[in-house]
Amino acid sequence: MYKKILVPLDGSKTAEGVLPHAKALAYSEGAEIILLNVASNPAQSFAFEDPAIAGATVEDEEEKAGKYMDAVCGQLRTAGFKVTCMVRQGGAASMILKVAEDLGVDVIAMSTHGRSGPAHWLIGSVAERVVRHSKIPVMMIRASED
Repeated sequence: MYKKILVPLDGSKTAEGVLPHAKALAYSEGAEIILLNVASNPAQSFAFEDPAIAGATVEDEEEKAGKYMDAVCGQLRTAGFKVTCMVRQGGAASMILKVAEDLGVDVIAMSTHGRSGPAHWLIGSVAERVVRHSKIPVMMIRASED
């Protein structure tokens, strides 16, 4: 039933909380795990006067994201999982949905930070936007507090 599982990661332990669940699902279904990191692009958030600064910052973020993803992918491959790793740029929720559609994944598995009240209202929730707009099942795992 599930042959491709998309797992968005942002480099945090909170996001990685979904990995044991994704691994269990992949193991039981013989599925491929597709890890996605949407590198932050400060140039989209802030108006830089010097394009060279923006370019260097974006390159730094992509390099950090690439190293992080290489490490996580390596761990999963060593454990015997079929895994594909991707780093993309853009809005996190929209990029997760785009990659899911482009690759024809069967389920998106992701952690939620569980914010509520003003923090949720001000910051918003990538997970909530993914759930709201996804055309495929989304498995949400509430992050632990540790």
